[in-house]
Amino acid sequence: MIDVLTMVLAGGKGERLHPLTSERAKPAVPFGGAYRIIDFTLSNTVNSGLKQVIVLTQYKSFSLERHIKIGWNILGRALGEYIDAMPPQQKMGEDWYRGTADAIYQNNYYIRRLAPKRVLVLSGDHVYRMDYAPFLKYHDEKQARVTMACIEVPVAEARTLGVLQVDEQWRVIGFQEKSQTPQEIPGKPGWCLANMGVYVFDRAFLLDELDAEAERVKAGSSSWDFGKDMLPRFAAEQKAVFAYPFRDGDGQPGYWRDVGTISAYLEANLDLVAVSPRFNLYDFRWPIRTFSLPLPPAKFVFAQDYEGGRRGVALDSIVCAGAILSGGRVRDSVVGSLVRVNSFAEVDRSILFEGVIVGRHCRLRNTIIDKDVEIPPGAEIGYHLDEDRKHYHVTPEGIVVIEKRRGELKATPGFSSEI
Repeated sequence: MIDVLTMVLAGGKGERLHPLTSERAKPAVPFGGAYRIIDFTLSNTVNSGLKQVIVLTQYKSFSLERHIKIGWNILGRALGEYIDAMPPQQKMGEDWYRGTADAIYQNNYYIRRLAPKRVLVLSGDHVYRMDYAPFLKYHDEKQARVTMACIEVPVAEARTLGVLQVDEQWRVIGFQEKSQTPQEIPGKPGWCLANMGVYVFDRAFLLDELDAEAERVKAGSSSWDFGKDMLPRFAAEQKAVFAYPFRDGDGQPGYWRDVGTISAYLEANLDLVAVSPRFNLYDFRWPIRTFSLPLPPAKFVFAQDYEGGRRGVALDSIVCAGAILSGGRVRDSVVGSLVRVNSFAEVDRSILFEGVIVGRHCRLRNTIIDKDVEIPPGAEIGYHLDEDRKHYHVTPEGIVVIEKRRGELKATPGFSSEI
């Protein structure tokens, strides 16, 4: 019997992150220039010493499964260590995964066969750094059947999340899923206790409850979702459900972001570029791993013509390997690998995915550009939103998103560009 089996839910469509998810699963969306969103969850598992990991995939999973196969083949299979991507096997019928709980239920064969003491269920589409070892220890100390990690968030953010109510012992006594009137923390108005999508179950309890939920689904009283169905019922029935307050190494509320919308995605990326970032990629005690191509360092060229604006420079930005700032100026942005920003171009508060080319004299602001798009010289994007809406996706907050099928697509020489 293994101690902990980790199951990562990574099959969601990510509809609110469209069009970045039009050709890929949400966990496979690039983040921070060099990473995919799922890299943060997988790094947490490996750094926590958890090395039996199953990633449950479904929606447009090719690039996600390829990334896991190539970038996360780092464990010792002969030692019983693995990170495996698993699409729906339809072992229990012809249905695809119908919800978060169903994804676990359809794979209960593996849980029964491996017989772990506990099952750690994670979401593959959140950005955070967490050591799961204290979380698992807390679960054992509380003698809980299920423990949920939680974090304090403002009320406005809580409306899109699950919200917990707890007693003095941190027992969960109430649960609201995406309520427009979430219950605030007593004594702390304006703040709620949000569900992080990080759960640990005792194995026997999980299997029994999934079997019971299957009967509710047959009766039409469940949608097979942890947040909508099972967790609120556990709280109402007082089934030894506890909340775990997520803290960083200094005892302060930890950093956790649900990057489920374009606005949240942009802001979370820009969190990385501050002088003192809220989420620090440069903490080498807890490395964030990923797959990367063997690329040369980034290059910044043309220092002359300062008054004329022709200089390759990046300020308060991340610039990845293989990028060339060839006389262009970048500020408050994330520049992916193999990007080229040509002379006199200006990029402000934007995210450029791998292989993007920005032509001369372009101006970009509050713009996200997907892989391998070439922006023609002189284009202005993010400054005239009414005009941008005729050609691109523009969010209510005024963020312009250019998907791969927009603009002039190209193939990166020498590499087969992934989705």
